[in-house]
Amino acid sequence: MRQGRHAHGGRSGEGAGREDGRKRPHPQVRAVRAGRPLTVSAAPKLAYPRALLKISGEAFAGERGAGGGLDFGFIDRLAGELKAVAALGVQLGLVVGGGNILRGSAASEQGMDRVSADYMGMLATVINALALQDILEKKGVDTRVMTAIRMEELAEPYIRRRAVRHLEKGRMVIFAGGTGNPYFSTDTAAVLRALEIEAKVILKATNVDGVYTADPKKDPKAKFLSALTFRDALVKGYAVMDANAFGLCQENNLPIVVFNINQPGATARVVAGERVGTIVQ
Repeated sequence: MRQGRHAHGGRSGEGAGREDGRKRPHPQVRAVRAGRPLTVSAAPKLAYPRALLKISGEAFAGERGAGGGLDFGFIDRLAGELKAVAALGVQLGLVVGGGNILRGSAASEQGMDRVSADYMGMLATVINALALQDILEKKGVDTRVMTAIRMEELAEPYIRRRAVRHLEKGRMVIFAGGTGNPYFSTDTAAVLRALEIEAKVILKATNVDGVYTADPKKDPKAKFLSALTFRDALVKGYAVMDANAFGLCQENNLPIVVFNINQPGATARVVAGERVGTIVQ
């Protein structure tokens, strides 16, 4: 996500539901934030019963960022967040990037053939997917990895009907390998998979609180935007996703929620209907 238009900040969208008119968070969500054990009974009415979460590869490196490898502390925390989402009864698919290991576009800029570089980037996403699957399953979350490039010894090949069936059975599905084609980003892969599985929203997990009018680190007058239309995002140049991915969302009326994955319980709060981050629709 381009930092010039999205920025760090303290706006957490904390669900109050008291005097400001926003509804009180569901007990499961409050339990997540308080660190209490979750129960699976009395599931809430979810704003997004089926969702697609897009996580950048850089996030998997923690504070080391792009090219920083795997930060297992971050992955463990992420798995805990995802377990809380599963406890709410959400059918959740994930698309993971690979920039913590290798980004195809960056490698091609160093002289590597773009097609070869992109395929290497796809393999990097598989590494991240397998790492996340391992930790999720150790936490008791039934998980499947499905790849756009066939590698049956490691994961299932992506078949849309099978992916939907996994979700219906309560399994979390991690989609790896991008679209399986060079020149397409994992943002585009995320939107494509979301449309195919009929997800109700794209959750764009970042290390910022949402969309701002400018970078608050450089501009103290930068304002946090809680909501945007697709048109406003395009006209004003807010880089929510790459152009291909964003165009697919706009064409198919698929909303995007940009939020801070580092805020405890944020993912569960979004799917439960709390106002967290920025919604683009």
